[in-house]
Amino acid sequence: MFKSNLVSVVIPCFNEEKGIQDTILQIKELGDIIDEILVVDNNSTDNTGKVAEELGARVVFEKIPGYGRAYKTGLAAAKGYYIATLDGDATYPADKIPYLLEVLHNENLDFISACRKPTDWHFNIESILRLAGNRVLTTTLWILFFCYLVDSQSGMWVFKHDILHLFDLTSDGMPFSEELKIEAFRKKELKVKEVPIIFRYHDRQGPSKLNLWKDGMMNLQFLFKKRLGLINKNEIADFRRS
Repeated sequence: MFKSNLVSVVIPCFNEEKGIQDTILQIKELGDIIDEILVVDNNSTDNTGKVAEELGARVVFEKIPGYGRAYKTGLAAAKGYYIATLDGDATYPADKIPYLLEVLHNENLDFISACRKPTDWHFNIESILRLAGNRVLTTTLWILFFCYLVDSQSGMWVFKHDILHLFDLTSDGMPFSEELKIEAFRKKELKVKEVPIIFRYHDRQGPSKLNLWKDGMMNLQFLFKKRLGLINKNEIADFRRS
């Protein structure tokens, strides 16, 4: 628990049996501060769910494919007052969760997006394309939504669960990450912040599911659709708890 409140870590996964083990073990090293490790098995064809369960995680299943869809299912099922998120490929620094929770509490914030600052980035053609794509998407987000972020594509967030009902979250795919930040940073009633996290970079475990060109263009198109009001409002997720 953190400040007498439950903490859930939500991890969306598709075929991450290699990475999810390291991810869960890293989280377990944090001790009693984490009350629930919730893995969303997004129709995996490997042993992701089995490995996660054997390591003590709570596993929920979502058959409809999509990064955003997995998150919607996981966030709706999470029990924590505080939510932290990670990818299941062991690339994000789970050991930064306590620090982000402290910042959230000490600065009376509602939502934090972690800005990734690895100390030893592996420069190759793929990482250069990722950095360039992130910069294009982040700059577009600045222009269209006046959200001044440095890392618009980060998948590590810490926030209070009870703010989710304020958000119009529609994306079932990769744009969910940027949509969540747009909704959080544009709500005047919320206190939000982007917090840099310095960490040692780790190569992902298992093959990447990201198609740089396809997913990059999908994210870019989504930003314009959302700005122009072309999103289907009937797809807004409901996170209210009974």
